[in-house]
Amino acid sequence: MIWLLIFLVIVLAIAAFVGGRAIAARRARDEKLHSRPEQHGFYAAIWVAGPALAAVLIASAIGGPVERRLLEAGQPEAVSALEDFRRDAFYADVTRVASGQAPVQPWEAPLAGAMTEQAQRAVQLDQVRVIGAVVLALLAAALGGLFAFSRIRPDLRARNRVEGWVVAVLLACSAVAVLTTVGIIAALLVDATRFFQAVPVADFLFGTQWSPQTAIRADQVGSTGAFGALPLFAGTFLIMLIAMTVAAPVGLMSAIYLSEYASPLTRAVVKPVLEILAGVPTVVYGFFAALTVGPAFREGFNWIGAQLVGGPLDGLGEYLMLVQNQMALVAGGVMGIMLIPFVSSLSDDILNAVPQSLRDGSLAMGATRSETVGRVLMPAALPGVAGALLLAVSRAVGETMIVTMAAGLAARLTLNPLDTVTTVTVQIVTLLTGDQEFDSTKTLSAFGLGLTLFLATLLLNVVAQRIVQTYRQQYD
Repeated sequence: MIWLLIFLVIVLAIAAFVGGRAIAARRARDEKLHSRPEQHGFYAAIWVAGPALAAVLIASAIGGPVERRLLEAGQPEAVSALEDFRRDAFYADVTRVASGQAPVQPWEAPLAGAMTEQAQRAVQLDQVRVIGAVVLALLAAALGGLFAFSRIRPDLRARNRVEGWVVAVLLACSAVAVLTTVGIIAALLVDATRFFQAVPVADFLFGTQWSPQTAIRADQVGSTGAFGALPLFAGTFLIMLIAMTVAAPVGLMSAIYLSEYASPLTRAVVKPVLEILAGVPTVVYGFFAALTVGPAFREGFNWIGAQLVGGPLDGLGEYLMLVQNQMALVAGGVMGIMLIPFVSSLSDDILNAVPQSLRDGSLAMGATRSETVGRVLMPAALPGVAGALLLAVSRAVGETMIVTMAAGLAARLTLNPLDTVTTVTVQIVTLLTGDQEFDSTKTLSAFGLGLTLFLATLLLNVVAQRIVQTYRQQYD
């Protein structure tokens, strides 16, 4: 229904635009217009489409609840006797039957007959709702059109009015983004505050044991839970460090090659191919890490361990023989591959923004191309490259799928890249997956982790943006 009504609004807006433009053009024969006829047409279209769209949204918002109330007003006794959740399931199936689908669950008599009867009523009520929405939209469009057409005259500042509406729409879109961020922060703060009322902040930030699986009975093991997030921070830092060890040099060297050494043809071919990696979903990287990279690393370390067993490094060999598929090295390495186009693209843009006069001056003094890159180009671009790397760090800190599939779920306080570790984002997903009670400390700990992660990434982004801004001010 909603798409039919939106199509109706579009048709009305087009008709109002044509009519408003024609009226303005006709009146322009006798007197000069302040604005062009097209702007008068847009003015009329806005006053027709705006009220009509508001009427459509109101009808869509209240139509469903009103229809449900009308269905419940005449429901059979068998339906009234159902519990609330069963009644909700019954009317959900009524909606499906009314739209021509099969019910999700079987209903025995007399509920089966009641469902057929209620589905027929739902079809009738839906038709009435559609007709009512169309009439309401037409009435609102007519009132808006009468107001707009009565205002169209040579001295009407239609251009200013239309620009005002455009500014208002752009401001509303900006406000949506800002309000969404404010809502996220407020939700995190409210639930994180509830969590920190049960768990001290110092214990959360500096505790070394993470075991949020609280028991149902007090006599069970782990009945109090352990919410020391330091192992999660260590795992996040370790994987991020491995990822940046891969992404930073490879991405930066790729950017230097594409910016300074590659021919235009090579750049036109290599740069798009390199940036294809940015379009690969992270879950694909996760499968690649879990099914290809992980087994390859395990076999490699197991083989090295087999060579060392029985020699002076027998203990190391036995340890390497026990290495499994999931490890921080695998997750970090694959994440680094994912970040290469991110680092390369940003660094390439920053290198190209360095004034050409610096390159020409260095080459004119007899410096080679590599000396120019190392002693002139990189020092000039260093602030921007540092900002790009910090943005890549914040991207690595927030990654979830690769870590979940390649690093494991064990919360260990270790910096050994061959151990299984977990990160903050993985634990947030784990804690909020499935049916959870949002009044338990276990579930609320996800909001504590989310607030900590939000503040960390916010700090990184602010620092990176300040660095990049300083770089741009230097050469703008």
